[in-house]
Amino acid sequence: MVKLSMDETTTFRWSFEEDVTRYAAAGIPAIGVWRQKLSDFGPEKGAELLADTGLEVSHLSWAGGFTGSDGRSYRDSVEDAVEAVHTAALLRCPTLIVYSGARAGHTFNHARRLIESALGELLPEADRLGVTLAVEPMHPGCADDWTFLTSLDETLALLAKVASPRVKMVLDTYHLGQDPGFVERIPEIAPHVAVVQLGDARQPPTGEQNRCRLGEGTIPLPEIVAALKAAGYDGYYAVELLGEEIETSSYDSLLQHAKEAFGKLVGSG
Repeated sequence: MVKLSMDETTTFRWSFEEDVTRYAAAGIPAIGVWRQKLSDFGPEKGAELLADTGLEVSHLSWAGGFTGSDGRSYRDSVEDAVEAVHTAALLRCPTLIVYSGARAGHTFNHARRLIESALGELLPEADRLGVTLAVEPMHPGCADDWTFLTSLDETLALLAKVASPRVKMVLDTYHLGQDPGFVERIPEIAPHVAVVQLGDARQPPTGEQNRCRLGEGTIPLPEIVAALKAAGYDGYYAVELLGEEIETSSYDSLLQHAKEAFGKLVGSG
């Protein structure tokens, strides 16, 4: 059964405790946890608070940077990702989002080998703890600091090379839904999707992400959700809103609007 989740990046200024209590009060059944906020609060305390409120965790963001683009060594990034896998298990979270890191001067083939190697190292522990590693491709207009995976084909090729049911992908409508041929490809990719992130945009990114409220942009969200339903996807839909337009909005109003928009989308599907 599909469920609505809210990503903590949407309510950037709220603390982890505020996110959990206010999402639950707003009737949102699940949360996408941001590791930075959780770390500030304390992972063990966070797990207790989530259990007390009954809020489910759709995904944990994030681990990665295996190419060294953020200044860490490959080994440091892998060790951090192992810690993130354990954190996901602590939260009873099914999915850890993974970013490859930017190319950082590597050839594309070498960058791909680095993430393939990292995923191979993470898989035994992820499999033991029941955590799926979800690689996230991004729109090339805003991917520079995060990942060299900027197309659906590149991402699917990586998944085929790793060839494990514990390695899937994130389908973020903001990043992938701007391709006019994307909806037609959903039957092909649905079996590989670990979590769907819902985002909308008035125009493609040209540096920073600048999302708008669901249904107020140009992404064909009803068609995407309908195609996912037809293809058998029944997981979480996590709303992720960020950018200048979102930061000027009331967070409480964003939660209410996201609930209403999700209800319409699921009904249209």
